[in-house]
Amino acid sequence: MTRTILINGVRRNLTSAEETARDAEEAQAAIDKQARIDAETVITNNKTSGKAKLKSGDALTDAEVSALFGDN
Repeated sequence: MTRTILINGVRRNLTSAEETARDAEEAQAAIDKQARIDAETVITNNKTSGKAKLKSGDALTDAEVSALFGDN
């Protein structure tokens, strides 16, 4: 199915160059979204690990301290 674009109230089909650019934008958006998800997962894992280490008395890594108490 051909994609369309609406400009100034006029709908037209995308050119092949515009479709290629749009595909690249969508691929980059997916990569960016996954990077954000991965970063959030790392922070969550560091919080969990840091809390467990605090309870057991073990030393925390810098990443765990940052995750628990923020960057100051």
